[in-house]
Amino acid sequence: MAPNFGSQEELEARKIVGVNAETVTNVTSTDIPGHYPGEDHEWDLEAFRRTFTIQFHKLSPLDSSFSLIGIDASIANAFRRILLAEIPTLAIEYVFVHNNTSIVQDEVLAHRLGLIPLTGNPAGLRWLQQYQKPTDEDPDGSGVADINTIVLKLKVECTKADNYDDLNKKGEDDPRLLYKNAHIYAKQLEFVVSGRQDQFFSGEENEIRSVHPDILLAKMRPGQCIDMEMHCIKGIGGDHAKFSPVATASYRLLPTINITKPILGNDAKKFARCFPKGVIGFEDVTSDEARRKGSGYEGHEGEKKAVVKNTFKDTVSRECLRHPEFEKKVKLGRVRDHFIFGVESTGQIESDELFLESVRILKEKCRVMRRGLGDILR
Repeated sequence: MAPNFGSQEELEARKIVGVNAETVTNVTSTDIPGHYPGEDHEWDLEAFRRTFTIQFHKLSPLDSSFSLIGIDASIANAFRRILLAEIPTLAIEYVFVHNNTSIVQDEVLAHRLGLIPLTGNPAGLRWLQQYQKPTDEDPDGSGVADINTIVLKLKVECTKADNYDDLNKKGEDDPRLLYKNAHIYAKQLEFVVSGRQDQFFSGEENEIRSVHPDILLAKMRPGQCIDMEMHCIKGIGGDHAKFSPVATASYRLLPTINITKPILGNDAKKFARCFPKGVIGFEDVTSDEARRKGSGYEGHEGEKKAVVKNTFKDTVSRECLRHPEFEKKVKLGRVRDHFIFGVESTGQIESDELFLESVRILKEKCRVMRRGLGDILR
């Protein structure tokens, strides 16, 4: 006998997390084997392939938004955590200060340098390997080499401008005009090619550089100088936030708004103001609706009624639940298996490629776990 499933309406209702005035209900996923008597909810690859969907809403190199539909929260959260903390990226790790007479202390300047997002030829960045730091078990580590270390240099000195005297007589007070190198920016970092790196990082478009060239590093005055060498290595955000490839990676559940009773006239306008613009719209009550007994539209032909236009824009503020005129007229919720992701890249890896990389890392984790389980069962 084929396994029994609930009706389609019941199955859809199980996916909705109820959002009430002061509580949230139906928060636990129930599509697991044995939860509903007589229903077979064993995970099936073919069923997953039929139901899983990806929808892109926005795609740009630095910012993307997309929906993953038909997966469990544990998987969606795994992608989010991998995006934040486990995708290797390049950042400044070691700073060798030869001279620094600016007012910025060595350790503060080194910290600022470490947080600069870097970019370069994507193929070269993939070619680079992670540098293994020395440990008690391995005092030598992997050693500094062209395949694991990028060298940057910064050597600048502040001097008076050639026309300093003329500008001073005119009362000019902008230090950027009065002095050379009064402000030190990330674009002044100099990439030093080592070994085989010229195969990937030659040319202005391919060399290692700051994503944002106008990041201010320090301010100086005549007589002050900075001379330092920086070593960049690959790391993960779990070790330090500077290695995180994203400015933010988050998800939210798709909101649902169900108008259960008619909301008309001025109430409809007030109802629309309870939501972000574009979520609620207006339509005229038709003659058929006005004639239908029990519809709630009797005698209101031609009046404006509130209708749901686009729940994607809703922030689920629950503002409408504060007003007594909307009591028992609307139900708010979220779709449990519809995750709307937002990924903002720091610039080293494009936002859509970041998600694909998180998938590859999760697959590798699964392979490692599978091998481990195989070893245990032998």
